[in-house]
Parts: sequence; structure tokens; C-alpha cells
Amino acid sequence: MDVNSFSLAVSTADLGDEPPAREHADIVEFRMDLADDPLSMLSAYDGELPVLATNRAEWEGGEATGDERLDALREATDHPAVDAIDLELETLFTGPGRDLAEHARNNDVLVVASVHDFEETPSQRRMRELLENCTDHADVGKLAVTAQSESDVLDLFRVTNLLTERGQTVATMAMGEVGRHSRAVAPLYGSKIGYAPLEPADATAPGQYDLATLSQLVDELRSN
Repeated sequence: MDVNSFSLAVSTADLGDEPPAREHADIVEFRMDLADDPLSMLSAYDGELPVLATNRAEWEGGEATGDERLDALREATDHPAVDAIDLELETLFTGPGRDLAEHARNNDVLVVASVHDFEETPSQRRMRELLENCTDHADVGKLAVTAQSESDVLDLFRVTNLLTERGQTVATMAMGEVGRHSRAVAPLYGSKIGYAPLEPADATAPGQYDLATLSQLVDELRSN
């Protein structure tokens, strides 16, 4: 997984989605928290795309509960196809979270520190602080906010551009219909990871484009 350039992730709870996603995706975000028996599925995985393993906590919008979710992520880092894991920023402030991040790095697995705000878009100052915290503790800082207005999206772009110019690696997006276009436009301002389901009905966050559509939009905007 190359974090020096933009990567498009197909977000899925079924690794069987990998073959049809190859045409458009660079990586697979495997939503372990949404999968049945994810470790068995991962053990059987022999796809071509590298995996970003996510076991999202319930308190951050996922379905995983209990500390065992970190144990599962730790086991996932030992799989040769797993190039990165996603950990909530708050988790990285705990002992088990720090230990998991260290274990990942010892296995040459990147760590994405993420923050999700499902209610609003914080101020530019607060978004900058959150992303700086993320990049201080991980290889990539991910921030997903909820846009209530076009101004919210512009604020997110400004922060993304500022941190990118400072040499920090970030992935940003504005959730919801108002911010939907940010998923295609944010890479122009430096965002390094985009997320999309293979099919529209399988969206894992508000306002997601399907994979083929997002791939086309990103390519067209970057080529122009």
C-alpha cells in the first residue's frame, strides 16, 4: 500500500468482492466488524489486492464490541496480504491500542488512525488538531466528518491541503449528501485514501459513491 499517492479502497465485509473490484480498486478495506467469521475469511484470502483491515468499534460507528476486536486485528496483521490496519484515534491512547500499533509496525503493517464525526464538521482548528494527533500516532490520519453546508466541505479541503503541504499523510472525506462530492474532490487537495462499496446498496457510510463511479470521478478530475 503506497501512501505517497492516492489509493482507492473497496470497502466490504466480504473478501469475495475482491476479484470484481480489481478493475477499479487499489486496496480492499476489509470491514471485519461487519463480517461473519472474519479471521477464517482472511485466512482463506488469496486475492491480488492488499488489505486494509478495519474492526470498527461500536462507539465509532462500527459493530465491534469488547477488547477481542483488537485481538482479531492483531491476528490480522500476521496475514501476508494485510498491508495496513485502521485504529480509532482514541484506541491508540490506550495500552492495548499502543501495543497493537507497535505489533503492526514490527510486521511492516501501516497504521491508519481514524476519527469519525457523524453529527457535524468541527472547526478548521479542531480538524487540524485531530489530524495532527492522528499523524503523530500513526502513518496515516483519517478524518470523516458530516457536512451540513458547502462551507463545511471547503473547511475540510483547506485543512487537508494545509496538512498535505506540511508533509503529513491524511485521508479525509465529508459524509452525507452535502459532502458527497468531497469523496471525489478531496484527492485533489491531498487526501490519500478513498473508500467506496462495490455496489451502492452496500455503502458503509452516508453519501458513499459506488466503486466504479468514484473511480471514474477521481480519474476524470485528476486528468483535468
